[in-house]
Amino acid sequence: AGLGWIGKHSNLITRDAGSWFFVSELVTDLELPVEDAPAKERCGRCTDCLDACPTGAIVAPWTVDARRCISYLTIELKGSIPEGLRPLIGNRVYGCDDCQLACPWNKYARVAAVPDFATRNGLDAATLVDLFAWTREDFETRLEGSAIRRIGHARWLRNIAVALGNSPTSHAVVDALR
Repeated sequence: AGLGWIGKHSNLITRDAGSWFFVSELVTDLELPVEDAPAKERCGRCTDCLDACPTGAIVAPWTVDARRCISYLTIELKGSIPEGLRPLIGNRVYGCDDCQLACPWNKYARVAAVPDFATRNGLDAATLVDLFAWTREDFETRLEGSAIRRIGHARWLRNIAVALGNSPTSHAVVDALR
């Protein structure tokens, strides 16, 4: 469709926005002209995204092992996070964008002016211990309108417990995990 090319991290990249954008589609039965040529792959020899992946989920250029991907593990996986991968998750509670953060093409991305993309719910200033103390009701109320809510309270707690387990030992962390 000429939108961009698939980067080695398996995300769509455009020259003017990097990989920080949403793609949507419009379904119609109208005949539309094909005017865009396919975009040329422009990653070249760069492997920054592969090198940045904390779990080694990008096993080769254009190949992601979802079973190792932190976004999969913290958002999609319904069971326990494998013990061997827990330390690699660090303090991430919902997803991971390290491959995109490392991508040089994202220097062209711009912060969206749409309020829906602004930081909200105080998550940028919350501690893991505070988040772990949220009741199901707190979770449902405070994350109203957020995509995070779809993982449910139980997975939220699972993810925070893993992050707390990766935190430096402190009385607050030990007390929170009791």
